[in-house]
Amino acid sequence: RTLITAIGAGIGDEFNLTKIRYHKIITMADADVDGQHITTLLLTLFFRYMRPMIDAGYVYIAQPPLYKIRRGKETHYAYTERQREDLVKRLGDKGLVFQRYKGLGEMNAEELWETTMDPERRLLKQVTIEDAAAADALFSVLMGEAVEPRRQYIQEHAREVVNLDI
Repeated sequence: RTLITAIGAGIGDEFNLTKIRYHKIITMADADVDGQHITTLLLTLFFRYMRPMIDAGYVYIAQPPLYKIRRGKETHYAYTERQREDLVKRLGDKGLVFQRYKGLGEMNAEELWETTMDPERRLLKQVTIEDAAAADALFSVLMGEAVEPRRQYIQEHAREVVNLDI
């Protein structure tokens, strides 16, 4: 209810894009699996009940880092496991100190601003209708009442799992 009120354009059949209060709606969640789950839920809500907002290009996803990597006074941020691995290859692992963020709450205000909120440095992904449709379909498979599609999805994608966060 609070989110719907904040956006100001209603919901479902009552949604009116001309009443929207913001033309850039940025979701920000943890970089881990839990954050991805929250993002999927939000995209599903937007796709099912506020789709014109996505069509108009108003929805974005903030990309917080998964790792902070330091060596001396040098600080680097990695937003994915692959980026972390690439940084280690490029910098060498000697003297590197890693901090894995489990959530945005682990960042101090300066880190949060520097990595996720500063318009000059933040990474934003604009949500397309394909992104939202995929989130909606995946949400229906994973959270729906039908067991068979979920079992099939898990079996088809089990080998792709690199980091299982339960």
